[in-house]
Amino acid sequence: MTSTQNTSADLFVAVTRSVPGMLSIENATVRCAGDGVLKPADMKQFAAGASVLVTMYHDRVDADLLDAIGSQIKGVCNFAVGFNNIDLEACRQRGVVVTNTPNAVTEGTADLAWALLLAVARGIVPADRYARSRAYPDNGPLSMSAFSGADLTGRNLLIVGAGRIGFGVAMRSLGWGMRVQYVARSRHWDFELAPLAAQRVSLEEGLRNADVVSLHVPLSPATTHLIDAKALSLMKPNAILINTARGPIVDEAALAQALKENRIYGAGLDVYEREPEVYPGLLDLDNVTLTPHIGSAEVRYREMMTDMVSENVNAILAGKEPPNRIA
Repeated sequence: MTSTQNTSADLFVAVTRSVPGMLSIENATVRCAGDGVLKPADMKQFAAGASVLVTMYHDRVDADLLDAIGSQIKGVCNFAVGFNNIDLEACRQRGVVVTNTPNAVTEGTADLAWALLLAVARGIVPADRYARSRAYPDNGPLSMSAFSGADLTGRNLLIVGAGRIGFGVAMRSLGWGMRVQYVARSRHWDFELAPLAAQRVSLEEGLRNADVVSLHVPLSPATTHLIDAKALSLMKPNAILINTARGPIVDEAALAQALKENRIYGAGLDVYEREPEVYPGLLDLDNVTLTPHIGSAEVRYREMMTDMVSENVNAILAGKEPPNRIA
């Protein structure tokens, strides 16, 4: 849903997808593409002449698109915390401000990470499938060993990437009395002080010790395939991998093989290496739970993201410093 105020015929804001809540933009007309995903050629036509482009995490913003929009473009406001879809250098060269929506995604994504973790640990998806099938009324309750899941109480949780979302996931583990370790480029006292009292470790050490590995690093050349066949080989047979960060952090082919051979217990994925395509080898496995990149999709937080985008857009149009500038 969008709203415009005090519109000017000279300024318009192009929004590549409908957004929740009220996008309130001052002194400009708002043009929203609706619910469909724009192909690159359609994106150029749709956004041509825009002063600000509001993008989703899947929209590729590069020099070619910026030039097609025109030299009048002042900013790109990403409706996401991650911004690997945007060529920051191309934006800098053209004087285009880039913003994102940090903080607003934290609680929803941390909640989903735990939803995936519990679904994997307790085999919720295959249990749900059985309950919906004729086999349940025909056969009744199965043996006491059927659908037995993995316990989490007192287990080791490894947080890879000690940012806000990783902290949120770690805090939720307190209810299970989990021991927390974390991997980060620098020391994070918020992790190491009470109540988490977490220990900083290397990735290799953490993978060897962890019963649950939850990924929260940004996507970069250094983190692409951070979890590959070698990393998976270090993990325990009872370990669970959760990825709510970015798909290419995990080598999906290697993960599918490890899951198929039961070399790890299971995985929960909200993001994918070639999104929206999911590696075919994952689709038929019962020990992986899949969701379609819905990490922050709780009404309160998605509407908060809309408010943050509005603030960023209005600041850029007014020639002021936006609150969430990244470039």
